[in-house]
Amino acid sequence: MSRTIALLTNPTSGKGRGSRTAAIALPRLRDAGFRVLEMTGRDADEALDLACRVVADGVESLVVVGGDGMVHVGVQAVAGTGTNLGIIPCGTGNDVARYLDIPRTDPQLAADVVVGSRVRTIDLAKAGPTYFTTVLASGFDSKVNERANAMTWPRGQMRYNLATLAELRVFEPLPYVLDLDGTERRVDAMLVAVGNGESFGGGLRITHGALLDDGMLDVVIVKPMSKPRLLRVYPMLFSGKHVGIPEYEHHRVRSVTVAAPGIVAYADGERLGPLPLTVDVAPGALRVLVP
Repeated sequence: MSRTIALLTNPTSGKGRGSRTAAIALPRLRDAGFRVLEMTGRDADEALDLACRVVADGVESLVVVGGDGMVHVGVQAVAGTGTNLGIIPCGTGNDVARYLDIPRTDPQLAADVVVGSRVRTIDLAKAGPTYFTTVLASGFDSKVNERANAMTWPRGQMRYNLATLAELRVFEPLPYVLDLDGTERRVDAMLVAVGNGESFGGGLRITHGALLDDGMLDVVIVKPMSKPRLLRVYPMLFSGKHVGIPEYEHHRVRSVTVAAPGIVAYADGERLGPLPLTVDVAPGALRVLVP
């Protein structure tokens, strides 16, 4: 008897590579003996509705084709259930695939991970009713996201580069009030990040050292610095060397509440909503297919 999995595609992921990637992966999955339910979500709401339906029907694995945003959709459907999450990456960031060593440039190899059916159980973070896998951004980084999302031109990474430069001109440190496992911390900062994983934005390792299965969240505070220094520090995020700067502060907690005026938080690249937000760790909430 064939095993049933669902293949959920975002056709616009990776500048339109979603459909092409799914078409490459699909024969590999069927040749391995899976019965594959093909689904395409025209937007995040439709994709989530489709995902929740097949999970409720007891599908063995939900396999998402897309970037971290599509993983985010899949996680909402499978978290805390017996359904596995498979990932065939074709987005621009693909941080979750990077965490798990899932091939990011070869759909057939990514499909082979699904075929292998090796399950790893990892933690998730939860803000209100929403789970996330990567990092919650609140501060300079989320202000850049808000600005970029309001821009209609240009497209792709250049839009975020321009939004970063524009925000840098006007940004000032923010007064945060944090609750770290019941201990209050008041601090002015450029940003506060809450990590389940260690990177966001395509490899920016803001919460460097965060582990996916330790039952903890990593909270990073970047305290005030001049704008020229911020530009010099930014490239360090790709290597994790920013952990050595004096403005860096790191806490490991099970629960954190983040408050700051006028800030909208993002996680997995998706808009969560305005602060304050409380984030809790959800230990072992996700079953994910890995090499």
